[in-house]
Amino acid sequence: MLTSISSEGSSRNNQMATSPYRSWVEISRSQIARNYQVIKRAVGPDVAVMPVVKADAYRHGAIEVSKVLTSEGAEWLAVSNVEEGVALRLAGIDSRILVMADFLPVGRLAICEHDLTPVIHAIEDLRELNEIGSRFGSPIAFHLKIDSGMCRLGTRATAAEIAAALRANPYVKLEGLMTHFASVADFTKEQTNEQTACFLEVVAGLRDLGIAPPYVHLSSTGGIAYRRNEVWGNLVRPGHAIYGYVSPVRGSGPGSRIKVKPVMCWKAAVLTVKEIPQGATVGYGGMYRASEAMRIAVLAVGYADGIPHRLSNRGRVIACGRYAPILGAVSMDLTTIDVTQCPNIAVGQAVTILGTEAGLTIDAQEIARQAGTISYSVLCGISSRVKRVYL
Repeated sequence: MLTSISSEGSSRNNQMATSPYRSWVEISRSQIARNYQVIKRAVGPDVAVMPVVKADAYRHGAIEVSKVLTSEGAEWLAVSNVEEGVALRLAGIDSRILVMADFLPVGRLAICEHDLTPVIHAIEDLRELNEIGSRFGSPIAFHLKIDSGMCRLGTRATAAEIAAALRANPYVKLEGLMTHFASVADFTKEQTNEQTACFLEVVAGLRDLGIAPPYVHLSSTGGIAYRRNEVWGNLVRPGHAIYGYVSPVRGSGPGSRIKVKPVMCWKAAVLTVKEIPQGATVGYGGMYRASEAMRIAVLAVGYADGIPHRLSNRGRVIACGRYAPILGAVSMDLTTIDVTQCPNIAVGQAVTILGTEAGLTIDAQEIARQAGTISYSVLCGISSRVKRVYL
């Protein structure tokens, strides 16, 4: 239900407010489904797809996104920590859930109580997992992460050391082997080839010792998009692509094999519209000085909502079907834009921060370039006080 926003400005313009909230994102369920199916077709029937819904599904809303994905046939979902997995279980999500980056003591029992599948990063942790399995009376399935050269999470143990740890802990069951690439979209480096060789050496060593887990997985969005078929294994972990993005390739790599589209549109309401004279300064620090008389609008959104502060005096939004520059400093709750070319803009009107309007588009990658960051950070930076609306 839309809520009206009354103000002196709206009565002065004699127009009703149209914005349902101060700031909100509209998320397309159907586009999430389409992106998932595009990925499924790209990898083919022999490779399972495990969508990544960590960080509240990159701020798209993990529960709603997971419902769409499971209805489309996703048998696996990936989260970062136990709390994220438990939240999905409590919401009724019954797919397999892989917890990729959390085996802290505080959450270990919850892994079993909520039927989550942990990723183990150090073979020393198998003893603790084994004790929990013994307490529950059955082996616990887990995936083992190999540090193939990213030097983040993952074990550097040899195949022989891994096999010995498995034999010493009968209440654990190795279900999957995985690794994570550091620069899969960068074809100017050999790092992905080096990581692949390191990982496959462990896989082959375990196979020689009679250990062949059902799942082997290496690739996220980049490995799928840029045709690195040799590193798919039989399970892939797309995250960014589910939400409509593929990071740009570096070097002489191929074009993306998957054509996905963003599922989120971010909007904010106009709080006020005013005329300012030549020479007036806008916002904190007087960062912008008007070179001529102009019309400005103040939006009900700021860096507390997720607008990067580095868009101050350099970003843009879409207002009345035109690009409108951001003027001055982005504030905690407010952002000022130039609407001199928008004579009919009114208080309560919606302005597009991220998305498409009247044939114009601003996506997370554009915002990231302007702010000197990455598109993942732009999406994950949209705060919880921005309302989520599912279409």
